[in-house]
Amino acid sequence: MGLRETIREFMLAPAPSGYESCMAALLKARLEKHCDEVRIDRAGNCIGRIAGTASAPLRAMVFAHMDELGFIVRRVNPDGTIQVDRLGGIPEKALPGLEVLLRGEDGSWHPGVIGVKSHHATPAEEKYRVDPVTSVWIDIGAQSDSDVNRINIFAGCPAVYRPTFRELEGTRVAGTSVDDRGGCACLTDIAARLAAERPRCDVYIVGTVWEEFNLRGAMLAARAIRPDLALSLDVTLAGDTRDLAERFDVRLGEGPCVQLYSFHGRGTLNGAIANEPLFRLAKKAAGECAIPLQRFSALGLLTDAAYVQLEGEGVACLEMGFPARYTHSPVEVCDLNDIEGLSRLVSAMLVTLDDGYDLSRY
Repeated sequence: MGLRETIREFMLAPAPSGYESCMAALLKARLEKHCDEVRIDRAGNCIGRIAGTASAPLRAMVFAHMDELGFIVRRVNPDGTIQVDRLGGIPEKALPGLEVLLRGEDGSWHPGVIGVKSHHATPAEEKYRVDPVTSVWIDIGAQSDSDVNRINIFAGCPAVYRPTFRELEGTRVAGTSVDDRGGCACLTDIAARLAAERPRCDVYIVGTVWEEFNLRGAMLAARAIRPDLALSLDVTLAGDTRDLAERFDVRLGEGPCVQLYSFHGRGTLNGAIANEPLFRLAKKAAGECAIPLQRFSALGLLTDAAYVQLEGEGVACLEMGFPARYTHSPVEVCDLNDIEGLSRLVSAMLVTLDDGYDLSRY
């Protein structure tokens, strides 16, 4: 199965933070074809291992998050409508008229829509107002709260954007959870490449949980693996649309990215600065393989690497990824060539990484 088919399958799998089992099963099945061993840990991380050929190999962890953002049911109203809170960074201006799936306590999924006041009855002062998530509701067609409870939906149940996948022009695709099913698809391609050309280092290929919730799932995986280095694969923000053209240089179709700086700056004061030896390795591999390499840095972003770097005595980390448009919306867009380039680049880096490589910053 090619990259296009893999990302399609992954994007159509509903897997909000805390409920990643469907996605973990898909990833595990793919990794088992190429890894020496694959397991799912207690938290739900999917961890595959490809043994290195060195006698005392470095441990490399390559990871992408399996979860997607969504909603949590806060209240089932007597009239059968459902109120929710955000599970991750949902853009509230995208909510009215949205199609969603809700997960019952028995694991079943049910369609619904986020209601929007009829345009004909909306006064002028409301037409340009963004309603907070706490003021909108989901309509599943139920007539009472007992109808909702009958299909096992109660407070605490999760919901997601209705999963979609669309092929656009050329090698571009659109839909839900490009962030970070594109990274997960990249993991499967990396596993296939490394199975064919064994690295000297031990490579742990990990699909992580909880990234959109609190970015702590990868931490637990790193605690068990005890890696020397870690490569985080996630989206970067494309600057090739008219609204972001003056903020970012990254463009779709112009290759994978390395993120040199990230800092959340709101609430969670954490971030990551690229490990220079790993950045040099990425530049060297990109040059040797004729892979264009884009550079990205931004304030207001955070990835799992921010916490993985703090494990043990410190993990050398590099945030890498691929450009995406319209992130955290139901219509994210990416270019498959960028994901394929990221797979080639990461694989080339790992194949050339021997047990004597110095990862220290100084």
